[in-house]
Amino acid sequence: MAEQLELHMVMADEQGSIYDDPDLLMVVNRGGEWGTPKPDEVIPLPKESELFLLPGRKAVGLDPESGETMETDYLACAAFAAPGYTLSAHPAYARQEGAPLLPLFAYGAVGFADERFWICARRVDRDPRQQFTKVQRSAIRRNMERLLREHRQNRLVGHILNDCVARYDCPAARNFALGRYEAPLPSSQTCNARCVGCISEQAGDSPIAVTPQCRLDFTPTPEEICEVMRIHEARETKVPVYSFGQGCEGDPLMNPDLLCASVRLFREGGGRGTVNCNTNASRPDAVARLADAGLTSLRASLNSAREEVYSRYYRPRGYAFEDVKASIRTARERGIFVSLNLLFFPGVTDTERELEALASLCGSLGVSMIQWRNLNIDPQFYLDLMQGIDHGPSMGLHVFMKRLKKACPWLRYGYFNPYLGDRAEISAPLPGEWSMPQAEPRACGPEDGAGDASAEGPQS
Repeated sequence: MAEQLELHMVMADEQGSIYDDPDLLMVVNRGGEWGTPKPDEVIPLPKESELFLLPGRKAVGLDPESGETMETDYLACAAFAAPGYTLSAHPAYARQEGAPLLPLFAYGAVGFADERFWICARRVDRDPRQQFTKVQRSAIRRNMERLLREHRQNRLVGHILNDCVARYDCPAARNFALGRYEAPLPSSQTCNARCVGCISEQAGDSPIAVTPQCRLDFTPTPEEICEVMRIHEARETKVPVYSFGQGCEGDPLMNPDLLCASVRLFREGGGRGTVNCNTNASRPDAVARLADAGLTSLRASLNSAREEVYSRYYRPRGYAFEDVKASIRTARERGIFVSLNLLFFPGVTDTERELEALASLCGSLGVSMIQWRNLNIDPQFYLDLMQGIDHGPSMGLHVFMKRLKKACPWLRYGYFNPYLGDRAEISAPLPGEWSMPQAEPRACGPEDGAGDASAEGPQS
């Protein structure tokens, strides 16, 4: 598609009006490398995506006649992709002195052609669970009011509806109100990581002053959690998923007694469906107990399969990367379906070193799925955090996904936690059964390049 398009640079004025420049072409950024979009990565801007203007950052485009990048007097723009899409490039821009830190969103490269916007992204999941274009706000409101009346003593119901729906517009919470797909089960006030991009709590010395959500301020009881699960089970009768570990809380494994009691109470009462735990996977002993209590799946959050890259972002307290690997191994050995919540960052994740490390982790530990999530962070802030680490050149999201699947052909790709029934059928190898396939010589094709080399430049 991109081969037939002349994608123009998108820019904005100080009032927020967005334009395209008819004389300059779109330039993208992958880990500090500037280039034109790859032919396989540009798609029409999906519905329910958003456009952002980037304060303190000047739009940069490519002059097709001179082959040089040109800084403009207009603000740079970016796209926040709808759920189910993974961004493959950031916008190129010239950062001005005193530019503010960007809020915790994902910033995709955006261009304009044929009277529409285009972004560098790939659709990785067609599950419609976070599409709300056909859902009336009044329907969500009616359901909220009814659930609050019927379960007024349940603090967790109140938190999910009054905070997560009404204040944060959380998609998972809205789905709970509607009685469909996946229900959130926030449970933990504390965490043993200090993630640089945490969306619910930042350390006192963090330059990130505002988080999109606030941390849960109470600990629910097993009865309150189980009641939320039963409410959801009664309304979502086809594909019920219940997930610990939400954006408004710490890490659920910090309180394994509560989780085990809640899951056991639900299962012993005949509770059906997929019970999932989204976690930093820092406590293998807790994972083992949860598996025995009736957990179906575990989603371990990673920004990298390399310890140095992981530790700089997660900043673990009281655990190490080896504990994360031990938790994944424990889960797979006990019949738990393991997904990686891979926080993808173009130019850092899609590199040769990361590919080797990720394939080894998935194969040796028995990972069943990759959820290709966007890392919500100011791109330059993240690159500064990773200074001194050699990532190597970007191969692009498409090639990276293709080569990872070749090394680990059982891997399932997606964006959301899948419905797996009460207990998953698992095709991933058990730990110790897999060995890295021999690398084959590869001829470089157009999709392996970094784009138009004439547009390369350092990030300002």
